[in-house]
Amino acid sequence: MSKQLLFLLIGMTLVLGGCSLAPEYIQPVAPMQAEWPQGEAYQSVQTTAEFPVVTELGRQEFFTDIQLQQIMELALKNNRDLRLAALNVERARALYGIQRAELFPAVNVVGVGSKQRNSADLTTPGNPQTVEQYGVNLGVAAWEIDFFGRLRNLKDQALEAYLATDEARRSTQIALVGEIAKAYLTLAADEENRKLSQMTLAAQQDSYSLIQKSYDAGIVTELELRQAQIPLEVARGDIARYTQLVAQDKNALNLLVGETVLEELLPQDLSSITPPREISAGLNSEILLQRPDILAAEHQLKGAYASIGAARAAFFPRISLTTTVGTASDELSGLFGSGTDTWSFAPQISAPIFDARTWAAYRVSKTDREIALTQYEKAIQTAFRDVADTLAVQGTIDQQLLAQQALVTALSETYRLSEIRYTQGLDSYLGVLNAQTSRIAAEQGLITLRLTKFANRVRLYTVLGAGAAR
Repeated sequence: MSKQLLFLLIGMTLVLGGCSLAPEYIQPVAPMQAEWPQGEAYQSVQTTAEFPVVTELGRQEFFTDIQLQQIMELALKNNRDLRLAALNVERARALYGIQRAELFPAVNVVGVGSKQRNSADLTTPGNPQTVEQYGVNLGVAAWEIDFFGRLRNLKDQALEAYLATDEARRSTQIALVGEIAKAYLTLAADEENRKLSQMTLAAQQDSYSLIQKSYDAGIVTELELRQAQIPLEVARGDIARYTQLVAQDKNALNLLVGETVLEELLPQDLSSITPPREISAGLNSEILLQRPDILAAEHQLKGAYASIGAARAAFFPRISLTTTVGTASDELSGLFGSGTDTWSFAPQISAPIFDARTWAAYRVSKTDREIALTQYEKAIQTAFRDVADTLAVQGTIDQQLLAQQALVTALSETYRLSEIRYTQGLDSYLGVLNAQTSRIAAEQGLITLRLTKFANRVRLYTVLGAGAAR
């Protein structure tokens, strides 16, 4: 009879857990345009099959630079932020396991033994007795039968929290990949600027030496000598500044990777790296719904729905069972003998009459759902804005580069002609100085725009939700 009772309890676990008071989840309408922005800034944006859609590319297919790939592999193993995100996933998974286990009875075996001597006043006068009692029980203590889905909704809430945490880990990995690529490209650009400053310093040193000789010979004035010294000192300052930036770029890259990156893996300049592939954002914005941060927000929203179900179930009675089967005897040797079987069956029902906390908890759960919904909608709108801004750069960067390259060419020719006029005595050295300063600034601007173009490809890859290792 007792074994049948245990089997009955196990069967009730499977049958009675189907009721849920949680509201039905319906995915909210995304608060964004179905199409990407249109206008002059987006005319050259690639949305056709000419370039692959971001979801079609794995990380190594997009980042084709071999050295960058090796650095990313090191970072995925050693980065502490990513490691912390993975540990948070493990913690959320364990918490889900704990909450899920609440649905099932916890079976325990308990062995007891007691020995008590009673005084003569409590037994036969002048004849005290010693009473022994031994027992072994197998049973379930205070197991709540989930008639109204309270435990099941708490389990669902824990599951959604786990899934949201896992999406947060993916989001962290995507952000890490993007930051490493950005740091790598920035280091390459600063190295190129440092080389430009070094070449400028060498050229200015030669020019200054010639003017110094002319000044010593009394051919040029001290004003012209001092004017020639200006670009020389500017170049020295630029070298020091870009040397500092290169060192800081390396420090940033080392922090992202989690260890010191070998020098042979570092870029020499922008021209020496293989840029990320060009990609398309696709024809519509639905791709954003697969971004990890948006998926995480949606899991949090689903968890809020489950929380409402648990809060509703708190208004209904709770039924719990305590049952044991075992054996008892006043002699240890006879503990498992014939006729020593014992069993107990103790159901308990607790019905709420008045508890203001229950109503407050229900109102909190409904407010939490509205908060989660707002956060979900904001995540979508933020993602759309991120992509729109990136597409605006993509649609205009080539025109900027063409204009900047033409400016560099024009200023280089201006500088050449200014030097000719100066050597022929037709113009002062101030014209040469102005032309040279403008040319150097334009060349630095060209490097910056090239960096912007490559970094924007990386940003488009990440804001569209790709970048996780596959």
